[in-house]
Amino acid sequence: MTIELRSDNAAAVSPAILEAMAAANSGSALAYGGDEVTAALEERVREVFEHPRARVFPVMSGTAANALSLSALPPPWGSVVCHESAHILTSEGGATSLLAGGAVMTGLAGEGYKMAPEALQAHLDGVRWGDPHHSQPAVLSLTSPSDYGTAYSAAEISELTGIAKTRDLRVHLDGARFANGVVATGASAADLTWRAGVDVLSLGATKNGALSAEAIVCFSDSPADELVYRTKRSGHVTSKMRFQSAQLLAYLTDDLWLRNARNANDRMAELAAGLEAAGVRITNSVDANLAWVNLPDETADRLEAAGVLFYRLGGQVRFVTSWETTPEDIDTVLAVLRDALS
Repeated sequence: MTIELRSDNAAAVSPAILEAMAAANSGSALAYGGDEVTAALEERVREVFEHPRARVFPVMSGTAANALSLSALPPPWGSVVCHESAHILTSEGGATSLLAGGAVMTGLAGEGYKMAPEALQAHLDGVRWGDPHHSQPAVLSLTSPSDYGTAYSAAEISELTGIAKTRDLRVHLDGARFANGVVATGASAADLTWRAGVDVLSLGATKNGALSAEAIVCFSDSPADELVYRTKRSGHVTSKMRFQSAQLLAYLTDDLWLRNARNANDRMAELAAGLEAAGVRITNSVDANLAWVNLPDETADRLEAAGVLFYRLGGQVRFVTSWETTPEDIDTVLAVLRDALS
């Protein structure tokens, strides 16, 4: 028995996405995004996000989506403000600084791994605006859900973007698990992005059933016009883009992205309830499909020996459910856990 709870990146590809790629694998198509599938993807993105001028750029990884998005938003002297736990700051090897020409990254505090409005306001109030000795904040980047499973509501995003816009900051949203956030909050894709003041979204898909496709979604032309060139310079205008676009189009069709995310979130809710019933302390707010728990090493060892896969990170255990995690998987994990604790 093996039950995968290390990461949603470790899950298989959704059958509907594989079928879409197979369907696209017929005949010829213009290269570099000039194909009909990519055109259809842009129209679908506009429908899903209720934005008639949204533009989409398929890329190969979440790191590329974040770093390229952020490269198109600040001037060379600008800085990116994010939460101190943000993936762009802690886990992407300085990709944003590389692709954004050395952009400074500033991490701010906030409980629940979400930026506190007062921390953002205080930071902006403390900037020496117009002083060339001081990096000028130019972009606010939010992550929802965070790497610790907490999701911003539309109102929380609006409050933060409202503060940012008083200083003309542009706003980026790292949505590696954006679908999980939509399901968790019950808000629409539009309400969590452009209606809340977001300019550019990194739309994740690989964690939620895609093979190798993420997307940058722009809600204004200025960053999109830059990304036409920035994606090319960084090697992310792929010659056979139709296969990335086919993945993303299938992902956003018939609510596949939301159905996959709902399964991941529901399975995590079941797991979290079982963990709490067993007396295991969960240290994060389980809004989406991640749980961080305090688990004795001996108990963790027994789980691993029984075939339950998870990560030990920072002295804690992290469990992540995915689109393919089943109720039976959760029942089995909880049964093994109860035995390990007895």
